[in-house]
Amino acid sequence: MIVCSVNHIAKSFGGNIIFEDLSFEVHEGSRIGLVGRNGCGKTTLLKLLANQEAVDGGVIHWKKGLKIGYLAQIPDYKDLTVKGVLKTAFEQLVETESKLQQLEIEMGQVLIPNQLQRLMDQYGKLQDEFILNGGYEMDAQMDRVSHGLNITELLDRSFSLLSGGEKTKVGLALSLLKKPELLLLDEPTNHLDLMAIEWLGTFLKEYTGTIILISHDRYFLDEVVTKVLDMEDGEIELYHTNFSGFVKEKEERLLREFQEYQEQQRKIKKMKEAIKRLREWANRANPPSAALHKRATNMQRALDRIEKLDRPKLDVKKMAIDFEANERSGKDVIKLDDVSKSFGSRTLFEKVNMLVQYKDRTAIVGENGTGKSTLLKMILRECEGDQGTIKVGSNVKIGYLSQHVFHSIGDERVIDVFRSEVPVNEGEARHILARFLFYGPAVFRKVNQMSGGERMRLRLAQLMYQDINLLILDEPTNHLDIDSCEVLEEALEQFNGTILAVSHDRYFLNKLFNKIYWLQDGTVYFFDGNYDWAKGKLNSVKVTQPAPPGKIAPKKVDIPPQAAVTSIKTLDIEQKLEELEAQIYSLKQKMETGFDLEMLQKQFAELEQMEIERDNLYKQLDDVV
Repeated sequence: MIVCSVNHIAKSFGGNIIFEDLSFEVHEGSRIGLVGRNGCGKTTLLKLLANQEAVDGGVIHWKKGLKIGYLAQIPDYKDLTVKGVLKTAFEQLVETESKLQQLEIEMGQVLIPNQLQRLMDQYGKLQDEFILNGGYEMDAQMDRVSHGLNITELLDRSFSLLSGGEKTKVGLALSLLKKPELLLLDEPTNHLDLMAIEWLGTFLKEYTGTIILISHDRYFLDEVVTKVLDMEDGEIELYHTNFSGFVKEKEERLLREFQEYQEQQRKIKKMKEAIKRLREWANRANPPSAALHKRATNMQRALDRIEKLDRPKLDVKKMAIDFEANERSGKDVIKLDDVSKSFGSRTLFEKVNMLVQYKDRTAIVGENGTGKSTLLKMILRECEGDQGTIKVGSNVKIGYLSQHVFHSIGDERVIDVFRSEVPVNEGEARHILARFLFYGPAVFRKVNQMSGGERMRLRLAQLMYQDINLLILDEPTNHLDIDSCEVLEEALEQFNGTILAVSHDRYFLNKLFNKIYWLQDGTVYFFDGNYDWAKGKLNSVKVTQPAPPGKIAPKKVDIPPQAAVTSIKTLDIEQKLEELEAQIYSLKQKMETGFDLEMLQKQFAELEQMEIERDNLYKQLDDVV
């Protein structure tokens, strides 16, 4: 069944045409990803589908009585807590619950049998209705969504006192709880951490309604969507596949269209040459040949009737980024030893150890509030730790890309902000900014009027023309469209310096980073692999970076007789693991100080063998437990 039909719609703002003659259908149960470059009109289209804005031309038909959910401007629930806001998703059920409570009070006060029976009958009907509509599942549903989106700590707080990001998360939770038939989501992962993004992906895959979502998170799109609507140059194309399939199909379609265009151009060229020759021959004849003129005229008419194909755009304008470190840093770029940090009574992390070496691609991941950005600020000397030491190596020149880039900028223009960091004349500045898609008068726009993606592009332009050999990135892909993310990834792959990043973008993490520090419950776990590897290991192996060797006396515990054999096996495996971890730690320490290549090769082979043995012991431990 078709839930929404879009027929030849058009929309423009201030004389600028956003799109015209768009047509497509949305079928029941579809999970559609709406993709396209920043500024192509994705959010505008979503507002039109939500019936929050009117079309300038064409028409949109919705299924009769269709319930639409769209997270747009969040109303300010002044007198409600977050829990109260979430309860508004069950307005009718809450009303029924209040009536039931009122009837219970009345039944307790009534003494006349006939009146009591009437109230009991009324109570029974209302209770059946309450149960049928899932009244007793309200709290369970709110708990599920609150835990999934990591907003349980906000439930008792006043909604009006929340930050913008927190309000957006609560608004998303409210949209999910309402369970509309057509759910429209605009960048739902922007304010979520990794765990919440993964939960949301699972939730949407199980969602029974129809979903249209805008996202630049390629991993998330692959997980959730089964169709892709691609918006480009005011046109829209539907692909019946996930995001990875769409990328492949679009490339194949563009190549096919280009071949068809070239074939038609060859045909047109031959026809034009034939017409020209026929007319020349007709004019040379004595007397001039009317038959040849007629053939030329007929061929010209046939040429005019041909529907000309547009040349496909194979090379879309993208940012031109090219990071290069002019001077290399020392071997150890950043070193953290037993670093701890607290805010009041709340401990963020304790005894964090980290080593980032020259040309490493290292990422810090974890849930929101675990202290990832705080760690970056401590490395940048913007924040002091409570304990431990942080050392930045010799000849390290840092370039920092914040997720809140230029938020404190006033009325300064793009070109002035760029030149405040890069000392070049105006002509050279305009030439550089054009490489980052700031053309003509765009360089004189005020920075505080720009979108998050435009600000990110401006900061990248500054960084590219600074002398740096260490890039510290805090959520670099947050505001960039997919094309810009790909350009940034290519530039970072070619960068001949060191990169340390905080990111929730799983595609970005898997593609670029081979060392992961995972912050969880105040502890940092180190994984020598990409994000998927780290996630798989985190659940089974909690400590992959061993503590310095040293015997720890086991705690004395009372073991029930039936568990005695299992516990002895467990203790035996744990003792072997402890000894093996100490040996691995000792060997790594030797390898860090060694210079003999042959010896290092032997030590590396020995280390690999030890790590295989350690993994086997962990498997044995899981089997015993």
